[in-house]
Amino acid sequence: MDCRARSLARKDGSLKVLHMSLHPIQSLLSIMARLRDPAVGCPWDTLQNFKTIAPYTIEEAYEVADAIEKNDMDSLKNELGDLLLQVVFHAQMASEAGAFDFDDVVRGICNKMITRHPHVFGDANIDSAHAQTLHWEQIKAAERADKKMGILDDVPMALPALMRAEKLQKRAARVGFDWPDVAFVYDKIQEELAEVKEAGSQAHREEEIGDVLFVMANLARHYKVDPEDALRGANRKFERRFGYIEDSLKAAGTAWENTTLDEMEALWNAAKELEKDK
Repeated sequence: MDCRARSLARKDGSLKVLHMSLHPIQSLLSIMARLRDPAVGCPWDTLQNFKTIAPYTIEEAYEVADAIEKNDMDSLKNELGDLLLQVVFHAQMASEAGAFDFDDVVRGICNKMITRHPHVFGDANIDSAHAQTLHWEQIKAAERADKKMGILDDVPMALPALMRAEKLQKRAARVGFDWPDVAFVYDKIQEELAEVKEAGSQAHREEEIGDVLFVMANLARHYKVDPEDALRGANRKFERRFGYIEDSLKAAGTAWENTTLDEMEALWNAAKELEKDK
């Protein structure tokens, strides 16, 4: 932002004049700069740092995914704006620390996209989406090697545990650390379930249940199923069927405490049958 724009931002608290003269992304950058200004900004915004903002960044990414899942384009527009604000927030804090700014972020992703798509921006011949995926992973592997990183080092710690399990296993599989057939995965599932039954303490039980979930992520990977998508689908199914039980009890004027488990199970099965008919 030039000096005149900065002056306008300070003099006009509403930033209306500035909005008329700037591209939308520049308006957003100027708004964030003002929010973070120790003299005239927002007390809450000026207190934040990378760690305090990170949970909001993750939350906004999930809200984008939720809008996509619901096919709600109006919500998607708004949630993408919220996610973009998170990028601008982090870039502003980095700029204040002298580390990088928003332009550096944009230049970095532009360079990455060009480098990783040599068939579009260069002379490479890649004729399918599968070939592009393999090439993309080869480029990323070379980048990790240049940085002297271990194979698993850049799998983000903040990912949901089930997603991270699948990514860790996929990364290890690239160097051959993988079962050759899904039958081995089934055997491992049975082994881990038996160890849950045999666990003699809460800590041991927690460890073994973690192993079961880890192997289930591996099973999903072998079948090329996204475990997070699969679990989200199971959650939605549970909500639908439980909602049917709840609605049925309300319609009958029956309280939960006066309903037996067998009666709930019967309603659950009725919900399943209704879903089959659709």
